Amino acid sequence: MRKCSLDSINKIFGKIAETNKLYLPVDGSDGVAVYTKWEEGKEWSNALNTVRSPKDFFFPQVENLMEFKTSGKNIELTDIREEAEDFVIFGVRACDVRSFDILDRVFLTDPVDSFYASRREHGVIVSVACSKPSETCFCQTFDNIDATNPLGDVTAWKTEDSVYFKANTEKGEAFMKKIESLTEECDDTAVAAEKDKIAAIMKKLPLKDLSADAFGGGKTDTFFNVPEWDELSATCLGCGTCTFVCPTCQCYDIKDFNTGNGVIRYRCWDSCMYSEFTKMAHGNNRLSQKERFRQRFMHKLVYYPENNEGIFGCVGCGRCLAKCPISMNIVKVMKKIGGKVNE
Repeated sequence: MRKCSLDSINKIFGKIAETNKLYLPVDGSDGVAVYTKWEEGKEWSNALNTVRSPKDFFFPQVENLMEFKTSGKNIELTDIREEAEDFVIFGVRACDVRSFDILDRVFLTDPVDSFYASRREHGVIVSVACSKPSETCFCQTFDNIDATNPLGDVTAWKTEDSVYFKANTEKGEAFMKKIESLTEECDDTAVAAEKDKIAAIMKKLPLKDLSADAFGGGKTDTFFNVPEWDELSATCLGCGTCTFVCPTCQCYDIKDFNTGNGVIRYRCWDSCMYSEFTKMAHGNNRLSQKERFRQRFMHKLVYYPENNEGIFGCVGCGRCLAKCPISMNIVKVMKKIGGKVNE
């Protein structure tokens, strides 16, 4: 384990940026933290988390896939893929680190998504423990998420005067080598104390007792037709805010744009909460907001774990709790219908 003083963290950032693009949470003019490319003058935010998750780095909201031109019956295709540049995402919280594993199981399963795979290969994740968890946090509900000791290529802990680093992977070892001259060897005494401090806060959070035990694979028949879906979905606006701030949502649409000098095929995020989602020639499979609402939460709590060794499609980041305009979220769904499994 190594450490540097908090006052010298910008020297660390400068060293990393010499060879890699570096992104970290920075407070915007509105006070909201967003991932921003680091340069001199940019300061690491003290916010718990960013409004938008770092999944954008691997699965961008909008992404060009190919270009083509047509002439009569001839089609000229242009492969516009480029090898991703090496980059570092600094300050990723435990919930968001876990979300990458959930996305991996979608995009790195055959057939592998080469765009996503290239970014994953070139990206280095430096996670930071959550020194001040929020009342909307419930990551401890799900397995393998530890706010005191997040995963990633490198794990960091921020105290009042220092930042501590521990490498977890080969990428992490390479990262540590780059900053070796700016850090010093240390024991884990301060880190152990920080972990205890965070754990004590986690035990006091409002959602500390939230459980997902009632859900999981094989529960489709249990939950699909419960009457509570009518009540839960009644006020849903179908705005899709929950899906766009969610770090694990992976739905997208593919469209063509005629530039006047050819066609660009691109993909962009989509939402199961939208009325045109999955619309085909015969119409839409889910005609009501209730059906679309149910699809979102059944996928997180039942369908995804059924196909992924019991892993849930939620990481408890709390973004949907904070951003839903009608205060409807996965926690309310879990509490409302979770007891049905025992009836």
